[in-house]
Amino acid sequence: MPLSAALPQIDNRRFDDLVAEARTRIPRYTPEWTDYNPGDAGFALVELFAWMTELLTYRLAQVPELNYLKFLELIGIELAPAKPAEAILVFPVQKAFADAVVQVPARTQVSAAPSDGGDPVVFETTAAISALRGQLEAVQVYDGYNYADVTADNADADSPFAPFGRLANPDSALLLGFGADIAIPAGTQISLAFWPENEGAGVAPAPCTGEAAAIYASATLAWEYWNGIDWSSLTLLKDETLAFTRLGFVVLRAPAKGELAAAKIGAVKDKNRFWLRARVVTSSYEEAPSLSAIRANAAPAVSAQTVQNEVLGGSNGDPGQVFALSSAPVLDGTLVLQVDEGDGFVTWTEVDDFAGADEKANVYVLNRTTGEVRFGDGVNGHIPVANLNKAQTNIVALSYRFGGGKRANVDAGTITTLMTSLTGIDAGKVSNPFAADGGTDEESLEAAKARAPEALKSRDRAVTAEDFELLAKQAGPIARAKALPLNHPDFPGMQVPGVVTVIVVPDVDGATPTPSAGLLRTVCAYLDKRRIISTELYVIAPTYVPVSVSVTVVPQSDADTSEVSQAVEESIATFLSPLKGGAKGDGWPFGGTIFYGDLYRAALAANVQRVQSLTVTLDGEDYSACSDVPIPAGTLLNVTGVTVTIDNAEDA
Repeated sequence: MPLSAALPQIDNRRFDDLVAEARTRIPRYTPEWTDYNPGDAGFALVELFAWMTELLTYRLAQVPELNYLKFLELIGIELAPAKPAEAILVFPVQKAFADAVVQVPARTQVSAAPSDGGDPVVFETTAAISALRGQLEAVQVYDGYNYADVTADNADADSPFAPFGRLANPDSALLLGFGADIAIPAGTQISLAFWPENEGAGVAPAPCTGEAAAIYASATLAWEYWNGIDWSSLTLLKDETLAFTRLGFVVLRAPAKGELAAAKIGAVKDKNRFWLRARVVTSSYEEAPSLSAIRANAAPAVSAQTVQNEVLGGSNGDPGQVFALSSAPVLDGTLVLQVDEGDGFVTWTEVDDFAGADEKANVYVLNRTTGEVRFGDGVNGHIPVANLNKAQTNIVALSYRFGGGKRANVDAGTITTLMTSLTGIDAGKVSNPFAADGGTDEESLEAAKARAPEALKSRDRAVTAEDFELLAKQAGPIARAKALPLNHPDFPGMQVPGVVTVIVVPDVDGATPTPSAGLLRTVCAYLDKRRIISTELYVIAPTYVPVSVSVTVVPQSDADTSEVSQAVEESIATFLSPLKGGAKGDGWPFGGTIFYGDLYRAALAANVQRVQSLTVTLDGEDYSACSDVPIPAGTLLNVTGVTVTIDNAEDA
């Protein structure tokens, strides 16, 4: 017989149900009892026992839930903690400041006003930078033949430009002009942030072959400066951009004193400037790069705050001691915990659990969500020795960072309040040119329950397509993942043995959620450790096909036409959404056909009497009424518009 037939029945009756049932049985067992009013002493006993029975059944009903949660603990399922959002902040220097450079240290705090009305969202820089007083005033492109001034395009993030021209041939160059009112000190590190329009567009998809695998740019760039006579080589300290195809930083070292010469070069002739340039030496771009913006004086930041020298308490020598950090959630890998057992403070090591740790191992387990620190029991993990000289202070969190949450995914231009005093920085102009992203809330209990069966099935190994999809969603803020066996991104439409391509959709708002190159690398590295060694693995961003819908509806006679129009538009846009669309509301299926009947039902929003006509346009092609619309395999939809026409014609 099916196992479901043997499952115990949980009593979910409540007080009123129990009282009603007892009342129906009174005539059967005690026909002489005729007064059922609440004032009757006997009926008061009925109500008392019903109340006590409800308490008992409620507690018994919690046993299956308790057992399930304990089973989740047993197999290592825990709620994934919140993750911080990332942003890039720009620190302009006051034009009248006396010095040429202002040092912006790491952990500089800047806050954003919250959208939910709560506390401000605090961001902290993760690297120190040298902010130049001389602003990035001009940007121009040399395509090998002519100069083009793209300063206005660089200022407007919605106007992308090609930094090396349309072809990006060798000897084309990107020129950056800095204000020459004051000399740039020798050796100053110049920090530049680059935002590609389509991140990774100029780089062919690379297989996930391990963390040590080298990633090569599609072009070789040479950084140079104008010395008054010719272009001289400039020292490049760091380049995270893969030749301007990836979001990241370029850090340069200013040349010796007097080497930089102010001049008028190319198409920008209004005044003399210090010029730096990135020149293409060799080029093999699959597609010429396109930039949305370049910003100087830029620093990376995360939505987190640093706590230092926090005393957790003192050990009493008991096994399994637990201490609590004052702030949570704690960022992964940031806690530095020290214990003084009488010979000075010693740093202990964080572990996932005490399995495999002997009685001498100086280890602890951290619950990042709650900030709870747990020590061993003397069998698995060393017990911190009590220190009489520091009875209440021998366990110290030297430093850690806390923060995270989806609320930190703030819009561009909102991280503006400088919380750390920096002399010379123009506090009124500190900002984030682009929106912060990557922040996620703590995983819900329902989501953890949903992934538990899949986790048992996969056993943390990627073998089947479902395994790849489950593990990809565990690697980062991924809302959806789709594994395509035998699919190679360089050979669409062909089956390539041994290849698996995983499409990931990040958990961010917007019509076309697109993962950053960093998130793709994170998922790639996570899956690489869990794949079969013979599997060639690729992790890519989704491809979106533009779709628009035109619909004519007849509203109810008493309906507000503007509300009907908005409701129909939202209903159709949500139905086709990559995150909330589809029949189940969990995202439009990859490559799923747009069935006319389903779209028709979506158009029947509140107060709609009937739909008179409905037309779908996919990638510029119109489809006739009542016809289904197939979309390419593995793709999602980008709803570019929903046009709603209201027809107030009366029913025939």
